[in-house]
Amino acid sequence: MRMKIFEMKSKANHSERGECLLGFREIGSHACYMIYGILRPNEKARVVKPGPGHEEIVLAMKGDLVVTGHYSGFLKEGSAFHIEGERESFLENRGKSEAVYIIAGGHSEAGRH
Repeated sequence: MRMKIFEMKSKANHSERGECLLGFREIGSHACYMIYGILRPNEKARVVKPGPGHEEIVLAMKGDLVVTGHYSGFLKEGSAFHIEGERESFLENRGKSEAVYIIAGGHSEAGRH
């Protein structure tokens, strides 16, 4: 069986929001999804809010991020945090180069489509 490749970086770079979502439309499953996000230097207020019945793990892949909202603190490159449901946090890149984050999400026990 041939492996399907998803070019996420390019799509995120060319999107208005700076993100590429790999989810049901691409993989045909509601079990999980992934978001590749790019924050430009000094960009802030990028919302992270899984929504009802969902949980997410947010990983700072490249660069350090400042997180405010439900969770607040400094997310160093290579570090992650977990967020669920209606909780909301915001990502900010105070660095001088692009920051990249990955969000891996899925349904919590209560979340069903």
